[in-house]
Amino acid sequence: MASESFPPPPPPLPHQIQPFPNKSSRRWPGLPSPKLQGSFGDANCMEQLLVHCANAIETNDATLAQQILWVLNNIAPPDGDSGQRLTCGFLRALIARAARSGSCKLLADVAASNASHLSIPNHKFSIIELAGFVDLTPWHRFGFTAANAAVLEAVEGRSVVHIVDLSLTHCMQIPTLIDSFSTRLEGPPFLKLTVAGATEDFPPMLDLSYDELGSKLINFARSRNVAMEFRVIPSTSSDGFSSLIDHLRFVGAGEGGEALVVNCQMMLHYIPEETLGTSCARTMFLKAVRGLNPSMAVVVDEDADFTSGNLVTRLRSAYNYLWIPYDTVETFLPRESRQRQWYEADICWKIENVVAQEGPQRVERLEPKGTWVQRMRNAGFRGFGFSEEAVAEVKSMLDEHAAGWGMKREEQDLVLTWKGHNVVFATAWLPA
Repeated sequence: MASESFPPPPPPLPHQIQPFPNKSSRRWPGLPSPKLQGSFGDANCMEQLLVHCANAIETNDATLAQQILWVLNNIAPPDGDSGQRLTCGFLRALIARAARSGSCKLLADVAASNASHLSIPNHKFSIIELAGFVDLTPWHRFGFTAANAAVLEAVEGRSVVHIVDLSLTHCMQIPTLIDSFSTRLEGPPFLKLTVAGATEDFPPMLDLSYDELGSKLINFARSRNVAMEFRVIPSTSSDGFSSLIDHLRFVGAGEGGEALVVNCQMMLHYIPEETLGTSCARTMFLKAVRGLNPSMAVVVDEDADFTSGNLVTRLRSAYNYLWIPYDTVETFLPRESRQRQWYEADICWKIENVVAQEGPQRVERLEPKGTWVQRMRNAGFRGFGFSEEAVAEVKSMLDEHAAGWGMKREEQDLVLTWKGHNVVFATAWLPA
């Protein structure tokens, strides 16, 4: 097509990523003209543009990539509606991928010149801020509520309860569990809490050390007349929390009458899933947990698949899942809200990790519920069905949030939904 039909872009608004220079006379076939771009702003079109752009970057076609990115830049502003902001996050991630991979030299140069626009810093939360952040939606509260109900049932009557808490939200589940233990008819147990040290910067991030966090939790437990011990074991998901497992074996966790609960809240997908010989790190971790003979294991995570080695497949999967968190805050948080900015910065971190990173740096490797269920069964666990009381508690919690949230039962598991789409699953397990 003639270059006259693809005029230079107008001067950008201050909030926009700087437009890409138009140095080519070749256009992507079917690329909408600027005056028609308004009709191409629906989710399906934006997803297709992102896919074509990813293919162009992967084939090192800088000319094609630059033209598509220019269109995306103009139909998906960072202060637009939820779909536009989602697409803008993927736009940033694709530019970052081009820059990091060294392909598409022109795009790498553009990314360098727009570094301030591409960088979205993640906030470090105080305890109060993080508690408010977690309460915004049921995204985390769903798993907390379901898990706490199952744990209370599994450890009923036990005088010593040892919780191994692998949680993305830094023990935010534990105060509610302490409250429940404090009102137990037979009296509260002695509570041991073991956590993996915060050695990795996965958002949401906390602005205090785990030792300080432990002191606050112990003081809170004391105020509820619950005796508590808190221990931090420096350990990392990159090696399947091997240091934590070794420590638990050394201290004889679960022995001497103590009830051992391994509570995994949106952390296991950070364990590498690539095959290592005849097994993989995730399988090895679950088998090691089974070897501890716990009273219960809980696995809660996001119900999506980000493991494909193919960029386009991964991009599509992420795009068709991560619209949900953008959509959920659209109706109740104003765009200038600090909480919304923090919330969406965390999603953008996830998008960039899924799209722009490869190898060990790509840690956002979600697997769907069915895969985790099979992993748990293969490791020697059997499902523990959630009781009617647990279901009632989850439903009561959901009543505090928007009407779009729902819950369904799938066999023995619970699944959080948004407008009918699966979001987060909660599973509880006993040694087979």
